[in-house]
Amino acid sequence: MKATHESLAKEYHESGAWSDVPLDELLRKTAAEHPDRLALVDAPDRATWTGGEPRKLTYSEADGEIDRLAAFYKTVGLSADHVIGMQAPNTVDTVIAFMAALRADLIVSPLPLHWRQKNVLEALNSIGAKGFIAADRVETRDVGIAARDVAADLFALRFVFGLGKDIPDGLIELGPMLTEMGDELQFVSNERPDPADHTATICWSRSGEENVPVSRCHNHWVSAGQMIVDESHIKDGSSILVPYSLSGLTGLGGGLVPFLMTGSTLHLHHPTSLANLAAHANEVQADVVLTPGPLAQTLDRKLTNTKTTVLAAWNISAPHPTTFVARRRLVDLHVADEFALVAKARGPSAKVKATALGKHNGPNGCESGPALLEIAVTEVEAQTPTLLVKGPMVPNIGWRTLNGEQRRVRWEGTGFLNTNIKVQLADDGIAGFGIPGVYAVGTGNLETIDVIYASYPGIKEAAAFVVEDPTLGARMYAALVPEAASVPDASSFFAYLDAEGVDLAKIPHRVLILQSLPRNPDGTIFREKLTMRTQRLPAAVA
Repeated sequence: MKATHESLAKEYHESGAWSDVPLDELLRKTAAEHPDRLALVDAPDRATWTGGEPRKLTYSEADGEIDRLAAFYKTVGLSADHVIGMQAPNTVDTVIAFMAALRADLIVSPLPLHWRQKNVLEALNSIGAKGFIAADRVETRDVGIAARDVAADLFALRFVFGLGKDIPDGLIELGPMLTEMGDELQFVSNERPDPADHTATICWSRSGEENVPVSRCHNHWVSAGQMIVDESHIKDGSSILVPYSLSGLTGLGGGLVPFLMTGSTLHLHHPTSLANLAAHANEVQADVVLTPGPLAQTLDRKLTNTKTTVLAAWNISAPHPTTFVARRRLVDLHVADEFALVAKARGPSAKVKATALGKHNGPNGCESGPALLEIAVTEVEAQTPTLLVKGPMVPNIGWRTLNGEQRRVRWEGTGFLNTNIKVQLADDGIAGFGIPGVYAVGTGNLETIDVIYASYPGIKEAAAFVVEDPTLGARMYAALVPEAASVPDASSFFAYLDAEGVDLAKIPHRVLILQSLPRNPDGTIFREKLTMRTQRLPAAVA
């Protein structure tokens, strides 16, 4: 299934931005050239947050497992362009399952780890998924049991596979299955034309209260990865540490794809603390570490290898970055939801600059290579402009759902995709895409969250508001006004939200108890005042 209009695909191929090599073939080529090179390595603490003991595979071993699992997918009846969902943390098993699906010409939809069962069910149903791969658990959440329940409610879901150790009944355990079949499974390629132009993934963007599918082909991913590889100077055979789950543009575009393009060693990490991330990077002597942008300065001080490059990822809700002189190469990775990214190395001044409108090549400032992204903004009077993007890394065709509706189609007449991300233009015409800028906080409609919080027994009214956090960006808070003679308990409130199945992204970080909510003259909630009060009186927040 092609993911791009033919005219655009031809243009991107002629410019050199696109090739004929799909993602799984990049790994196969490294396996042929460097079979004994280490490819995939689990985090040493894997058993504490998901099932199974830590594993590590050479390129030859990884390629063999990918071949066998791809053959298994085809044997059970999954065929080209079937969609298979995936919800699993960063493990060797997850990468093998992902790459095997691509090799079998399946379309993988990696789902965010924080999604609950209802989100998974709705997403898989909307894209017509035929299979689902789930870990046994992620920390204390029984993801495998939730996957089994999803299969019970979704008739079209024919196969549910499990990764890990304690797989619940009803799921097919991929590990033991492959071990049992061994070399009996022989993979035979479909040999379809233009394999890298076909849809590889369906990731998910948040639009208000709706999760919207965003499809990309292999070449879209390679174009995103190319900008990072060039700007970060990632060399062949590097050691890359990735703490982001492989479920979106940051984890895949900033981690998995550069690993494949450079034949590197991918060290997989599940984030539990900054100290743990730094210790892991120091232990493996990582050449490249991907980290949330707000943590870059602290991580820079904790890393022992001065040759390590830090990739600092900034999303739409991140706070403004601090300017500091790093002891190593620092590359800011500005991510516009699931639509585009820009990699920019900080210069000697360490100053973070906004991103200019126009075309962007890789590496930044080089005019000799093909343009990998073009940026513009809408010209809407009396409104904040929104970001427009187009180019070899930008999805070109909206994914059609089962009822034929084409989702997230907001292309301007000039071929730009309107991301609906708010930006700010400086006096010199520089856009705010790339920090600093004004972004829409990705929390959805706060008024609808107010209703959820106010449904807790004993609460008269409630308000959701966002507080900038120096470490993790924007955090959700809740202001609760109790009814007369009612004394709400914060722990019971959190337990209530969990029992009601409220989206994890909507569960507040802290709770503020008030006698009344501040109001604007028009009667709406004065959320900015709640934010200021929280920052001024932290001890009053539970």
